[in-house]
Amino acid sequence: MSRIRTVRLAAALLVTGLALSGCASTVSLQPAPDANDPACAEITAFLPGTLAGEKRRWTDAQATGAWGDPAAIIVSCGVEAPAASALPCQTVDGVDWLVDDTDAPNYRFTTFGREPAVEVYVDYDVVSSFDALSGLSALVTKLDRTAECTERPAS
Repeated sequence: MSRIRTVRLAAALLVTGLALSGCASTVSLQPAPDANDPACAEITAFLPGTLAGEKRRWTDAQATGAWGDPAAIIVSCGVEAPAASALPCQTVDGVDWLVDDTDAPNYRFTTFGREPAVEVYVDYDVVSSFDALSGLSALVTKLDRTAECTERPAS
């Protein structure tokens, strides 16, 4: 990463941190195993201030984000990339997400075929998963694509 790009990234993180230092308490999270991947910094430095109508909150773990009070959306970059799965796949704005509804109404969405992998937890009682994933997919498309959920016809 160039020095100028590093300085811009640090400035963006500082501005984001200052903007988020309002009244809401910090969301305590654990960093994912590969949270230190430079691609995660490229994602989390540009997480939106509002997502699916919820305001962003400060987190205490690298490569994470949270929105809502209490947190209705939680993002972690650098989670273990999933292998082929029987979980349903939802494609939102060019990003394939595996959908795990085991803890409904809290759903877990994990990118499939992106390195590093990103995981998003959504409380369906508060926000729409489509709104949350739409707000994040543009950032996630910056990650290297290594696979797709399903075969698509050749163009």
